[in-house]
Amino acid sequence: MQQIADWIQGKNPALGREVAPAEDLIEGRLIDSLDFLEFIYLLESVSGRPIDLAEVTVDDFRTLERIEERFLAPATPGGAA
Repeated sequence: MQQIADWIQGKNPALGREVAPAEDLIEGRLIDSLDFLEFIYLLESVSGRPIDLAEVTVDDFRTLERIEERFLAPATPGGAA
């Protein structure tokens, strides 16, 4: 998770603070459309699993808490994260 938070801070050097786990990354413009594919690639790298964009919504990327829950939690036997 720290790798993801570091990436967000690197893209937003003027932020000057850590991103709060419940902070809205999209409304706060901490992740924008230009960086979104790079962010997906980072999540796939960190999680070790591909992300099927047909199976996710924007809300899955809204906060660090949701990202951790959706993409970094251990996979369940049914294949869902």
